[in-house]
Amino acid sequence: MRRLRAQGARLRPPHGRWRATARLAAALGAPAARLLAVVVLAVACRGGVGAAGQGSPGVREPAVAGQFYPADARALNATLDAVLKDAVPPGREAPIALVSPHAGYVYSGQIAADAWRQAASHQYDTIVILGANHTGTGFGRVGIFPGSGIRTPLGVAKVDQALSAALIKEDSDCVADAAMHAGEHSLEVQIPFAQRLFPTASVVAAVVASDDAAVVNRLGRTLGRLLAGRRALIVASSDLSHYPSWKDAVSADRRTLEAIASLDPDRVRSVASASPRGVPNLATCACGDAPVMAAMVAARALGATRGRVVSYANSGDLPIGEPDRVVGYGAVVFSAGEPGTDATVVAPHAAAAVALPPTPTDKKQMLALARETIRRYLDTGTVPLARGFSPSLERPQGVFVTLRKRGALRGCIGQMQPDRPLRVLVGSMALAAAFEDPRFAKVTAGELRDLEVEISVLTPFKEVAGPQAIVVGRDGVLLQKDRRSAVFLPQVATEERWTRDEMLDNLCLKGGMPAGCWRSGARLSTFQADVFKEGDFK
Repeated sequence: MRRLRAQGARLRPPHGRWRATARLAAALGAPAARLLAVVVLAVACRGGVGAAGQGSPGVREPAVAGQFYPADARALNATLDAVLKDAVPPGREAPIALVSPHAGYVYSGQIAADAWRQAASHQYDTIVILGANHTGTGFGRVGIFPGSGIRTPLGVAKVDQALSAALIKEDSDCVADAAMHAGEHSLEVQIPFAQRLFPTASVVAAVVASDDAAVVNRLGRTLGRLLAGRRALIVASSDLSHYPSWKDAVSADRRTLEAIASLDPDRVRSVASASPRGVPNLATCACGDAPVMAAMVAARALGATRGRVVSYANSGDLPIGEPDRVVGYGAVVFSAGEPGTDATVVAPHAAAAVALPPTPTDKKQMLALARETIRRYLDTGTVPLARGFSPSLERPQGVFVTLRKRGALRGCIGQMQPDRPLRVLVGSMALAAAFEDPRFAKVTAGELRDLEVEISVLTPFKEVAGPQAIVVGRDGVLLQKDRRSAVFLPQVATEERWTRDEMLDNLCLKGGMPAGCWRSGARLSTFQADVFKEGDFK
């Protein structure tokens, strides 16, 4: 991936607000330059997070607050406000069970909100959360949290101890085991959604530490018996594919989500065992397949006849993600609606066959996304998921985002060799322009209202025979020589009132070469740009 500021610097992904400790960094072994872009993503299914702290007797203290989601109640509420506001509207049927992802909110929070939003308009007294096992202990068991509550920055969620005890009594695989829960994030990250949407409901927390069909089926049937007649919601916590490329993840996750929506645990098990074959770097297709299958069995026992995929994304769809190593996230709902499977949202769809100039609607959407990405990052440490755009923005296309404060340059970063859809790169470059341009201090919340966003959508680069082919004002220019490079957008020469030779001299200087370097041995490539700014639409 190649990111350039207007003067040619190469940048790493922007820093996240929720920093990992040095111990976590060592455990993951991630290079320092990439750690902050992948830490919450990778830890999401690696485990190794410290044990819960000490607190009130019987209350589990937060283990991953400040890493997977904000530790501050105000910031956490702001995050929940944002993702629930943008969530997919609910269907007509009351959910019996949901599948929700459990990575850091900065990566999977929107998809988790899509899942939980499906239940928000209905009444539930009990939320049963089935988590994956990332601690490596208790294999073969279902660990039920035996305490009285689970604390998050929003307060203590009350545990339904009677129902927890009934599970242990009725299912020989279920055991009271607080230790399995001490550092388990897959359950913890779901609790704030339950607290926000169902503040009076009690919870049951279970770590499903075996994918054995007999264990999973017994748990599902037991839940079906115990929850019959209750206003209960089951939430299976699971991410999808781990570590393939963005493109491979889309294909692998489609198969997994179609299997999950079928309400057939055997089909999920078959896909889970077959999917890694032939897919580079695919470690697993669902880290929470056991919780998902148990939820499917329970949901069917409680009358579910329909599975619907609500939404899908992977970490490469986020402006802070990287496309070569991703984790997938899906939201699924099981209900008693019309029998069948609905996986329409993950059906293959093609981008525009050729690069099309963005329409005025496209431009306004991109500008709004760039501003909202910066605003939300400053306010909550999360970023919006770019979706709902036209097919023309699904194509990879080079783009620069420029920020100006009262007319003066405040940041400019671009990616000339696109590796993801334009809709994703707009947000990524907006973050980079705001926080990673080394010429400027990081943008602050107080100055955001004084900034104007400008976007330059680039045409592909075309190498030219010499400087005579360059038209000032029309062409942007990339100069490459002696392993150095520098680029100017088309509008730079016009704004600076440079002649062609002056532009090329300045291009040499910003690339760390002497003026006139372009006259011999340099490669020159041109491109054009569709440039638009917020002021164009006022």
